[in-house]
Amino acid sequence: MQKLLLSVDRVSTWIGHAFAWLILVLTLQISWEVFSRYVLNTPNAWAFDLMIMGYGAAFMMAGAYTLAKNGHVRGDVLYGFFPPRLQATLDLILYFLFFIPGVAALIWAGYTYAQESWAINEHSNITANGPPLYPFKMIIPIAGIFLMAQGLVEIVRCIVCIKEGAWPSREEDVEEVDVDKLKEMVNVKEPASAQADLSAMDHNRGNK
Repeated sequence: MQKLLLSVDRVSTWIGHAFAWLILVLTLQISWEVFSRYVLNTPNAWAFDLMIMGYGAAFMMAGAYTLAKNGHVRGDVLYGFFPPRLQATLDLILYFLFFIPGVAALIWAGYTYAQESWAINEHSNITANGPPLYPFKMIIPIAGIFLMAQGLVEIVRCIVCIKEGAWPSREEDVEEVDVDKLKEMVNVKEPASAQADLSAMDHNRGNK
């Protein structure tokens, strides 16, 4: 079971990492548009549309990845003090009350929007000769499907935690930098003067 859960985590992680490259693409695209507009005086009418679609795709496809890393916003002021079984029970209730109906509605509505967009060969009307919208709208149900799959994995994790009293492990990913761990990894030693100061401070504290 744990292998299956981690396999879905890996898929969500891979998708999140892949679509994260859109940030670099968008940075280059916007930089080029600024250069074209203010230096070359040749703005591109489609630049604004592509910017919206790119950011929208990155945001939508990051949903499953963020859920896999337990990174969505939560009221940790109280939640963090609860024991794992109570945390899992609350999560399980909220998944069935809000998550599953909400994501199911997202998939259904997104599929409807995408189907209609494909049927009429929809293009953006924000600017003249706008780019096609149907590929972008297809992202909505696809992102919903991946999010639902990851949500089902989280539901299983909640059930396991309720039974065993501890949260199952997750797929490892990039974490925030821990300075102490980083120093240990690269074998960084404090300068002699800094060590002497620390020793003096410890000695003074002992005398007090």
